[in-house]
Amino acid sequence: MGMATEANGDKKLRTDCSTVGEVIREERVYPSEEFRASSWISSREQYDEMYRRSVDDPDAFWEKEAEQFFWKTKWDNSDGKMHSENFDLRKGPITIEWFKGGKTNICYNALDRHVKAGKGDAIAMYWEGNELEQNKKLSYKEVLDNVCQLSNFLRSVGVKKGDLVAVYLPMLAELPIAMLACARIGAIHTVIFGGFSAEALAQRLLASGAKVLITTSGYRRGHKVIRMKQIVEEALSRLLEEEGHSIETCLTLANDSAVKRQDVPWTARRDVWWQDVVPRYPTVSHLEWLDAEDPLFLLYTSGSTGTPKGIVHTTGGYMVYTAATFKYTFDYHEGEVYWCTADCGWITGHSYLTYGPFLNAATVLVFEGIPTYPNPNRWWDVIDKYNVNIFYTAPTAVRSLMRFGDAPVKAHHLKSLRLLGSVGEPINTNAWRWLHEVVGNGRCPIVDTWWQTETGGFLITPLPGAWSLKPGSATLPFFGVQPAIIDPEGNELSGEATGALCLKGSWPGVCRTILGDHERYEMAYFGHFKGYYFSGDGCRRDEDGYYWLTGRVDDVINVSGHRIGTAEVESALVSYPMCAEAAVVGYDHQVKGQGIYAFVALKDNTRNFDEIRQALITTVREQIGTFAAPDKIHFAPSLPKTTSGKIVRRILRKIAAKELDDLGDISTLANPEVVDQIIALTGN
Repeated sequence: MGMATEANGDKKLRTDCSTVGEVIREERVYPSEEFRASSWISSREQYDEMYRRSVDDPDAFWEKEAEQFFWKTKWDNSDGKMHSENFDLRKGPITIEWFKGGKTNICYNALDRHVKAGKGDAIAMYWEGNELEQNKKLSYKEVLDNVCQLSNFLRSVGVKKGDLVAVYLPMLAELPIAMLACARIGAIHTVIFGGFSAEALAQRLLASGAKVLITTSGYRRGHKVIRMKQIVEEALSRLLEEEGHSIETCLTLANDSAVKRQDVPWTARRDVWWQDVVPRYPTVSHLEWLDAEDPLFLLYTSGSTGTPKGIVHTTGGYMVYTAATFKYTFDYHEGEVYWCTADCGWITGHSYLTYGPFLNAATVLVFEGIPTYPNPNRWWDVIDKYNVNIFYTAPTAVRSLMRFGDAPVKAHHLKSLRLLGSVGEPINTNAWRWLHEVVGNGRCPIVDTWWQTETGGFLITPLPGAWSLKPGSATLPFFGVQPAIIDPEGNELSGEATGALCLKGSWPGVCRTILGDHERYEMAYFGHFKGYYFSGDGCRRDEDGYYWLTGRVDDVINVSGHRIGTAEVESALVSYPMCAEAAVVGYDHQVKGQGIYAFVALKDNTRNFDEIRQALITTVREQIGTFAAPDKIHFAPSLPKTTSGKIVRRILRKIAAKELDDLGDISTLANPEVVDQIIALTGN
């Protein structure tokens, strides 16, 4: 299915951001008629009509979307409304409710519903392990059987509705199974990313009050062996010694291919092997019917204070919203193979690897490994092996694979690909074009999605058959989403504008609170601009109404009175042919107030730093303006990242400020060794 690209000459658009300018090459990419003909939303006119209904009468719009699911008890709309909200602290506490009075179960709708509809033999999940020979597939009936057995075990150890179960697993098939098993019995799951250290794990276990922990003996990540149960033992010992808190049951999945049972630390009466107990339980498990506003899961995200925030998502609204955003954004059709490379330790793995896909009876690929093991061909091998149709990944991963050139991609067919997606951060135009032209062979639309842990699902995203794309733009709001661009004085701006991106009015998937601290929730998201949800991101809306994310508002650098978005400078740097990736932070400057400090990883090990530094500065000057040129360029072998591929700019800010004694915990990074290498290269 083809895409057409139209470049309007060398037309340049300059947008004022306070006094910062951004030069953008106007380019549009259009879906082919073949793609458009089969799309759920196949024209801008259809979108406009549906969007108008979704904001004019959100109750009627979302009721229609909700009716495809099974509800044990229908929601109450006796007053003509099935949702209520207060987004304005001046009117009292922030409250949000959707599908009030309705009772349902998300596990039933994700599994039982499909099996009862005759889809039990359909493939629910392909699992591809770290090693080439590790793989398996599970039908919807097999996933349901596994979920029922695990939920019965959880009940047997005392887990009941409202109890909290922590899941600390790598990307095994058992991870989404564990999430669904908790949802089946009304337990609240909190998935803790498998890359966290013992200290970070202990902190989250204590904060959540979890009584059961699900983990594994260990796993392999590339060539490395991660002794996960050893990390768990250290975390639980620390909890008991320092806080007096203990996990009652630790269910451990034996993974002998990584760490054998006899090499695993063990605490009798608390620890139990998954394989020894779970398969003994029946494959039938009764459901707990939950109120739409009952908590579904807790997910920790970073906060400005440094203390993780336990974001609470509820059952009914999250179910309806993730299902709708998955269906329409990925234009999913029955039988297609969908691959999201995200980890379930983050919101993307919840909404778009587990719940959204399974609610749509999708076939999901779960991948344990890394894109470069055992070689840079791995992802492209996997796409061809499973005939993946929809591929959803992060810009950082795209940029890291770009370093290996086009050859590894072009050595593969990749003909099954129909749609590509981007998540996690604004994708620079250079990476967008490479993903579109090299990976997608110029025929696959790219859905560049913007959303957050707190939003539950996509807020601004292309609907790929409905309108043209602009490389680097998240385009238009999803149904029911009302973006607002706000200036520093709190005024909502109309038309072309740049400012803080906020939302007015709720949507079903938005989080309801922060665990144990509703006041923090109110101040973090509703305290900045009264009557609006504050995203913390900066944004530009162009003359076509398309939205361009410019990075976190706190990532804006004020240089001599010019407000410069770090994402803009990074995009310019990465457009230089020898630049593989870049991260920009601000630092104190005696003359300018703040200067621009750029960390740059090159595509080869050149030592011609002075020449490249000047070329990078020239590139930024040409694309943005002289005022945006970096004051310092720090060459690095790589940039510090989480294992999901996100650059950790907090550490780079500390290095730029020479606060080397206060870097914080770097053990959770995918590449902690790179921090010392970057420090050693200061002044290169």
